Amino acid sequence: MDKRPIGIFDSGIGGLTVFKEIRKRFPFEDIIYFGDTARVPYGPKSRNTVIEYSIQNARFLIQQGAKIIVVACNTSSATALTQLQNLLPVPVLGVIEPGALSAINTSTNKRIGVIGTEGTIRSQAYSSAISKLDESCSVFSKPCPLFVPLVEEGWEDHEVTQLTIREYLTSLLQNDIDTLVLGCTHYPIIKSSIQKFVGDKISLVDSAQAVTDKLDEILPNRESKVIGKNRFYVSDNEEKFNSIASKILDLEIEKLIKVKLGEGWFIN
Repeated sequence: MDKRPIGIFDSGIGGLTVFKEIRKRFPFEDIIYFGDTARVPYGPKSRNTVIEYSIQNARFLIQQGAKIIVVACNTSSATALTQLQNLLPVPVLGVIEPGALSAINTSTNKRIGVIGTEGTIRSQAYSSAISKLDESCSVFSKPCPLFVPLVEEGWEDHEVTQLTIREYLTSLLQNDIDTLVLGCTHYPIIKSSIQKFVGDKISLVDSAQAVTDKLDEILPNRESKVIGKNRFYVSDNEEKFNSIASKILDLEIEKLIKVKLGEGWFIN
């Protein structure tokens, strides 16, 4: 039985949606979460910068003993997954392919919308993954860069968020899509507001659920008398992270540590 923890990283708090799903599915596993809150968002950053940050994040989790890395950031998954898989000595799982497969299985009319950060949409990672799995699908993509800072600010129910959703998604809905991929792990935090705007006829695909399904195929769901422990790390803004995370996860975060990442090392 491999008792080493599952490692998850994201650019900020968005990956907590992945953490929440994994925790529900694997109650006896230890989980380490790192949110790179000092450098969020990743979407507008260059490809090389995203790769550099992703490698630093993953190496930190390896140093903490992770047996598998879940890249909960769509931008990192779209940009750096191959490099991480080639570099690291443990399995690395991204969110793009599981989300693409879930979208294909969900859609009836084969017209799929994808929203994400500028980096994710620019990479065309979802379009490529969906087309590779099913060439008959048409994909319509839309970058929604303001969603991440709104979520990081804790404004999921704010009027500004409602107006931003309307501004971004009105044109996308004109493409007769029946499925919409939330191509950023921050976006499920405003899932109810997005669903309210797009209506019940459009199904939302949450990559957090999709990647957890994939993880279920890789890890045995071990039974134990001991509930798994959680460890949370951030690179900045501990108080803000703690406040928002406690609301998302509906639990008190007992251990939150700030770290500074560098080339394969960290400083408390």
